[in-house]
Amino acid sequence: MKQNIRVVFFDLGNTLIYDDPSAWAGVYLRADHSLRSSLHKFGVNLSSHELFGKYKTLLHYYYNLHEGDLEEPGIGAVLKDLLSKHNIHLADENLHSALRSMYAVTQVNWYMKDDAIATLRALREASYRLGIISNSSDDSNTYELMDKLKLRNYFDFILSSAAFSKRKPHPGIFRAGLEYFQIQPDQTVMIGGNYEVDILGAHQLGMNTIWITRRLLSPSSDSTTREVAIVSRLSEIPALLSP
Repeated sequence: MKQNIRVVFFDLGNTLIYDDPSAWAGVYLRADHSLRSSLHKFGVNLSSHELFGKYKTLLHYYYNLHEGDLEEPGIGAVLKDLLSKHNIHLADENLHSALRSMYAVTQVNWYMKDDAIATLRALREASYRLGIISNSSDDSNTYELMDKLKLRNYFDFILSSAAFSKRKPHPGIFRAGLEYFQIQPDQTVMIGGNYEVDILGAHQLGMNTIWITRRLLSPSSDSTTREVAIVSRLSEIPALLSP
């Protein structure tokens, strides 16, 4: 690892925090029930089928909407469009409230990795500046989740794909982080658990990378040709970056 690193970027989900994959089916259904209960308070009485067609929930609908491309319209804009097709036009604050009720359910299936806080503290004490670049369907949910797990104060910069409108590995979302810190790519490192999204995405701009493999997301066949540091735990990172 090069020793002129000044800024450390992290992915959020499956890097600093982790989920229980086996729980998502039930979580999505409970979240959708909470969403539609909230919408009902604002006079929206449509069924899931009427709103989402063949998809069971808004989250299922959203994640299939742009599958295979890097567009990230944000789930609020997508729900607003679905409602408008039924000539329903909610005030933005009501739409936001309904989504908050949905994400309050999904947030309980995310947990802090046991070495996350100690790692972030060590990096801050070593004078690194920290940023988050996260793929997310909802910008507010990113901040709420980080607040719930007491992560936000460690970071100078937080950017979700919902706020940027493009998902990693789109180069623009990484470039936005570089521009915020006014720094060259080789003075940064991107840390993530998804090789295709986090590692190859950052490599496009010449950023250093650390691939955390505790929950392995398999790389493509060209992984051995790329220069990437590999760790199995977050706690290995401060020593790896140390001069």
